[in-house]
Amino acid sequence: MTGRWEFWIDRGGTFTDVVGRDPGGRLVSRKLLSHDPGRHRDAAVAGIRLLLGLGPHDPVPADRVAGVKMGTTVATNALLERRGEPTVLVITEGFRDALRIAYQNRPRLFDRRILLPEAVYDRVVEVPERTDARGAVVRALDRAVVAERLEAVAGDGIRSAAVVLMHGYRYPDHERAVAEEAARAGFTQISCSHEVSPLIKLIPRGDTTVVDAYLSPILRRYVEEVAAELAGIRLMFMQSNGGLREAAHFRGKDAVLSGPAGGVVGMVRTSAQAGHDRVIGFDMGGTSTDVSHYAGEFERELGTQVAGVRMSAPMMSIHTVAAGGGSVLHFDGRRYRVGPDSAGADPGPACYRRGGPLTVTDANVMLGRIRPEHFPAVFGPGGDQPLDAGLVGERFDALAEEVSAATGSGRTAAEVAAGFLEIAVLNMANAVKKISVQRGHDITRYALTSFGGAGGQHACAVADALGVGTVLVPPLAGVLSAYGIGLADATAMREQSVEAALDEDTGRRVRAVRDDLAERTRAELRA
Repeated sequence: MTGRWEFWIDRGGTFTDVVGRDPGGRLVSRKLLSHDPGRHRDAAVAGIRLLLGLGPHDPVPADRVAGVKMGTTVATNALLERRGEPTVLVITEGFRDALRIAYQNRPRLFDRRILLPEAVYDRVVEVPERTDARGAVVRALDRAVVAERLEAVAGDGIRSAAVVLMHGYRYPDHERAVAEEAARAGFTQISCSHEVSPLIKLIPRGDTTVVDAYLSPILRRYVEEVAAELAGIRLMFMQSNGGLREAAHFRGKDAVLSGPAGGVVGMVRTSAQAGHDRVIGFDMGGTSTDVSHYAGEFERELGTQVAGVRMSAPMMSIHTVAAGGGSVLHFDGRRYRVGPDSAGADPGPACYRRGGPLTVTDANVMLGRIRPEHFPAVFGPGGDQPLDAGLVGERFDALAEEVSAATGSGRTAAEVAAGFLEIAVLNMANAVKKISVQRGHDITRYALTSFGGAGGQHACAVADALGVGTVLVPPLAGVLSAYGIGLADATAMREQSVEAALDEDTGRRVRAVRDDLAERTRAELRA
């Protein structure tokens, strides 16, 4: 033991989970509302102060803390809610709409009205340049025009740029020159595709670079705020790929699954201790439910899509649905609907005493599955009152009258609450099928490991819907993502495309590239 505390933290959309290991090796945990401006500026730092016995404004003493490891949904939520940094896409002239057109996929083949996801970049600057696939300069870069166009965009207050030029992953000279002009124009975040995603194919490379430019400033501000409060303390962040990275090197493209990745690590390690090596992870939080599959090794994807945005970066294979404890219950006069919108931490569910809407959590309160007397008294204006079960009953009575009047069914408040929960359970069971049954796995041979603040309320119902006979609930299930972050290894990953004919010489080239990438990655880890 180091004689100092370690802290492992998962900052979720609704709750922040803090697991501390004291100097004697004992684990203690706390949950705080992620957004509670009346009581703390940042829930993660507030949790550290709470476990150390400090006042809400006392400095955190560096000599008492060995290190802090964090996962955060700051980047994920910014992407979901489109609250990232205003960004300009800087792309080769003639390709301004390439990322918007993309592959013209038709996921819903018979829809006559196609609604594309909202783009994450605000403006496009076309660059007069062109390098061909073999590195020959077809059109020289006109730096004067680039400078003029970028200065005009900077004059409108945009400070984040994503530079994506044709064949830039392989011949980056033009991208570097554009980045120099962007820096002169006053841009503070410049993401170049040859650094962010040096892989062949313009569309995924461009999308990943745009996401990095869009999220990195938001992430950097958050990291700097936390680091300022934890001066002199080693701070590491969880990446989407399931490994930890120093705070200074944490960037937007690696942060989208930061919190959920910790949950997968925790789920696998605790399930193995219980003797299970085939596991479905069921992580239900306040805003969403994350499901994952494990059968002997961590499953990672190079390309994925989050909130309608494509990305090409190594990340844990996790499927997310907008069904959490805070998912809002809707009745449109004909049918029930759960989510996708969430009440979050503020105002939170109706029972939180902040004027919030009815949610999945309220349905569980209505049915007696959440008992206010066994729940922390952290609600209301002063943060010291229990859940408001009386208000929940009144709201469901009113909703039952509305449903009965619209449908003539004569439903009771309890039946209405149970109906909403049934829909939420089916949404979550379908999410599990996507990552298991639809890939050919027989999940009746698996254990369903349930965790997250709301997981235990629904795990058995989800297992029944799937035909799974074993449900595993670890001792730290409510804070397992934070615990998993503490168990994760520090990692670094690099990738590079090699475009060559398959002959004797190619093997040597590939090995040389591999060795170079490995050495640079090792050097990064050693640093």
